[in-house]
Amino acid sequence: MSTYLSSAQKQFLYYKHLGEQTFSQLTDHQLFWQYNPESNSIAMIVKHLWGNMLSRWTDFLTTDGEKETRNRDAEFENDTATRAEMMAQWDAGWKCLFDALGALTEADLERTIYIRNMGHSVMEAINRQLAHYPYHVGQIVFIGKMCRDEEWTSLSIPRGNSQTYNAGKFAQPKHNEHFTDEFLKDSKE
Repeated sequence: MSTYLSSAQKQFLYYKHLGEQTFSQLTDHQLFWQYNPESNSIAMIVKHLWGNMLSRWTDFLTTDGEKETRNRDAEFENDTATRAEMMAQWDAGWKCLFDALGALTEADLERTIYIRNMGHSVMEAINRQLAHYPYHVGQIVFIGKMCRDEEWTSLSIPRGNSQTYNAGKFAQPKHNEHFTDEFLKDSKE
């Protein structure tokens, strides 16, 4: 039986992978492209995720999730210089998250942690980030899809293939697995 923590880890990993599949389809220029001055580039979104992840997940159980050292406003400056720098931020943020999640036990889920002095159970804090990070990964995917236009490779069921996809699923016997198991297995091959 899957536990809440293993399910959360798999979901975070799924969204991390969607971001990486998007990055792999884009040129360096496209990672820094902004639709207009008020819009965020993919690199800016990554920088924001990195800042949020480091703030929220460092000393997760013992310090407020909004660290005094965080400069959230600076996360929205388009000053990341290279793909390598962006990827270093991406990897560092996710490592911090996965290290913190990996240290938790099911018994920790009802403990109280704080974000900007507002109490959250550990489960609520995880759920908060499970809503926040996919929101931004969706933005990354959308910008990537705009940049690639007709050359975009779908990250889900391609248009026009829903019936074929569903037929394959319903041809299998009923079984229990996490919705990401198949996807994550395919990504390792």
